Formats: sequence, structure tokens, C-alpha cells
Amino acid sequence: MTSYTDRSQTPPQWAPGSTTPLRPVNWNRIEDAKDLEVWQRLTSNFWLPEKMPLSNDLPDWRALSDDERTLTARVFTGLTLLDTVQATVGEISQIPDARTEHEQAVYANIAFMQAVHARSYSSVFSTMCSSAEIEDAYTWAVDNPRLQPRATAVMEHYAGDDPMKRKVASTLLSSLLLYAGFYLPLWYSSRGVMMNTADMIRLILRDKAVHGYYSGYKYQRGLEAHPERAAEMEDFTYRFTAELLALENDYSRDLYSLGSLGYAGVDAFVHYNADKALMNLGYDPQYEDAAAGVEPEIIAALTPDSSETHDFFSGSGSSYVMGRAEVTEEDDWDF
Repeated sequence: MTSYTDRSQTPPQWAPGSTTPLRPVNWNRIEDAKDLEVWQRLTSNFWLPEKMPLSNDLPDWRALSDDERTLTARVFTGLTLLDTVQATVGEISQIPDARTEHEQAVYANIAFMQAVHARSYSSVFSTMCSSAEIEDAYTWAVDNPRLQPRATAVMEHYAGDDPMKRKVASTLLSSLLLYAGFYLPLWYSSRGVMMNTADMIRLILRDKAVHGYYSGYKYQRGLEAHPERAAEMEDFTYRFTAELLALENDYSRDLYSLGSLGYAGVDAFVHYNADKALMNLGYDPQYEDAAAGVEPEIIAALTPDSSETHDFFSGSGSSYVMGRAEVTEEDDWDF
């Protein structure tokens, strides 16, 4: 008897005029164990920004200089743009080309969490900034000639017809482009400033580690199925990484000129994460010399205690745990 999977299609495969039956996702028939592993990791990591006590950072915020507050608002607006791209286009664009129906579900989950991340940055705005400051930050993002090309360079491949290049673009956005923005809250955290905001950023970083890992993993599986494209895709990946790094350098150098940090630490951190992105995709790192200048305190801010390491298989980034409520009984009050 012909399997139902051979005579049916998943909803993302449907096109107008198709007469092939649709099938529901079957989590009892796993084709790639990594899909279930990542799904379970994503759901166990679930969190919401509303649970974070960001208002506790208000005294630190008020102590920042005007330039530091402007820099912080712009950093988070830039992050919001990239996560908006990932939530509404990047992850969704990979669903029709998924190798398994469970992969489709994982990308839908990731897209939702990217939207949560974009919402998280707004939580910082709504807690710390005035309405005028928020509007100024968003106007800056829309009009910024260095921020916009970072997003559209990736969007070009999301809108293209090459699933392999989409996965490279998605991995580089999650594991490279976003990380320049994370430098500032980690720098604050290393100095005991805005610690609750840093805790939220570490939750986002924990998610990004899974997202970058999974996208890179699926890219490598796709490359195994098309070995004839190995040389072409390696060349594309290294060239596109260099292109995004150039765009990132222009953007970050201009962005961080507002504050007193200087650019050297940001530059080293960006190159450090460029190599992480390449390794997620299965390639050798290329920027070890430039990445060597990452300050130890920034790495320490990524890994706030010795039991955590910032990678997919660890519980890195934060000790934040969702609480559980239990209805009390009369006997509970008999001491």
C-alpha cells in the first residue's frame, strides 16, 4: 500500500489548482531527530519580556549621559529591525523548502520567538524612553543609510529562489549581524549597569544560539544532498560574510561614535561572531586575528557563571526560570 506521505503534501507545498491532499504534521513519525531535539529545546527555553523587571534599571538609565541614552535607543532600534526581518520574512521564507514537515514547525516556532525578541526591545523603549525619544529612534532607523543595507542585503536572498543561500543569509543574520547590537548591553553588564536589561539580552542570545545552530545544521544537510554545489556555496558563503562584515563595520563605527566606548571592542566582537556563524555553517573560521581582541569581560558577560557556556547544548545566557503557581488549600495555612 502506498504511504500517505507519498500521495499527500504539506500545506506550504500547496499551490492554486493542486489536487494533491494536504496532510497534518505527524510528530509520531520523525524523519530527522534533530527537528524534535530543537523543538524541545525551543519550547523549554520559552520566555516573555513582560516577566523581566526592566524598571529596576531606571536609576541606571537616568544616570547615563544624553549621548549614551541616544546610543542605547538606536542600538535597540537596529536590533528591532533585524528581528522584524527574521520574524516576518527570514524564517517564514525557509518553510516551503524544508526537508521535513517537522522542520516547517520548527521554523514557525523560531519566527514567533524572533517576534518576541523584537517585542523585547520595545519593552526597553516603553520602560526607559519618552514617546519623543522612541519616535526619534525609529525615524533614525528608517532613514539610516548604513542600517538599511544590512537588512536588505539579506532580504535579497530571502526573496530569491535559492534555498541554500537563504539558509546562509539567515544564519549570518542570526549569528553575525545582530551581535554588534548586543555588545552595548553586555558592556553595561560587565560594569554592573542595567543588569536586568542584560539578563533579557542573555535570554535572546540563548535563543539566537539555537537559531543559528539549527539554520546552519539544515544548510549542511542540504549541502550533503547537493555535493555538486559544495565549491560554489563555500565561495558564496565566504564572500557574503565579508560583504556583511563590511556593512556591519560601516554601521557600527558610525553608531558607536556617539558613546565613549570606542570601536575596537565592537569590531573584535563582530569578527568573533562572524567566525561563530561560519562554524555553524560548517566552515573554518576566517577572522581569528581580528576576533582575538574581544575583551574578557564581554565573554564573561555572555557566560555569567562557570556552569554555563554560550552554545546550543548549554543552558547558557541566564538563570531565568518561569515560575509555576499552585492553588493553596486551607491546610496550607496550618503552621
